[in-house]
Amino acid sequence: MTRNIRLLIAYDGTHFSGWQRQKNVPTVQGAIENCLAVITREHVHLQGAGRTDAGVHALGMTANFRTTARIPCPGLLKGLNSMLDPAIRILAAEEAEEDFHSRRSATGKTYRYTIFTGRIQSPLERLYTAHFPMHPNAEAIRLALHHIVGSHDFSSFEGSGSRDVTRTIGRGGVRTIYRAEFLAGTGRADIWFFRFTGDGFLRHMVRNLVGSLLPVGQGKITPDAFAALLGSQDRRLAGPTAPAHGLVLEQVFYEPIAS
Repeated sequence: MTRNIRLLIAYDGTHFSGWQRQKNVPTVQGAIENCLAVITREHVHLQGAGRTDAGVHALGMTANFRTTARIPCPGLLKGLNSMLDPAIRILAAEEAEEDFHSRRSATGKTYRYTIFTGRIQSPLERLYTAHFPMHPNAEAIRLALHHIVGSHDFSSFEGSGSRDVTRTIGRGGVRTIYRAEFLAGTGRADIWFFRFTGDGFLRHMVRNLVGSLLPVGQGKITPDAFAALLGSQDRRLAGPTAPAHGLVLEQVFYEPIAS
């Protein structure tokens, strides 16, 4: 009998070329699949809830795979963590319904982007926090964030190669953002977090949003000008792509998300 196994995964993406399996480079999917092949003695395809880019981290990636191996889930959990690089950890393994699919069954995701705004960054933070020396105007950023909540065409913040823009089927660049926040780190005046929860994200969308919101915090553009960027649907008018290492996939949802 074929089983459908659901995994909850955390990883430090620093030394991986993203989630998706590729030839001749280390990836998170490839590393886990290699270990699963040894444990199950089967060729296993691990389906992730999405694809994170090189250098991006995760606290709550969900993935699933099918196997005829009869190893109990606690054994799979223990076996995987004993074999995997310490930069990857399986937090949970459980039997899933036959029709569960980590990507198609997902109702949304939460991403967090962390910035350090001080003058000199600690070397111990450099792999997980992007350095933007500035004194951010938090209120201006929050006013700009208000414009992206709801359903919009986010083509202005879409990385190239995200999709075939000539196709008219599907939802195109439209995504729904349920919550968008800019928060100060607890007890730190120089650590700030962007947090976005939505039903889906285009390629590089979060990093491009951050790259366009920081100029708002610097007073270089107004919240209304940011809204105009969103409405333009023109990536050339928006800001640069923020570095990958500040981004973390926090959670994948499989239930309706409250606004």
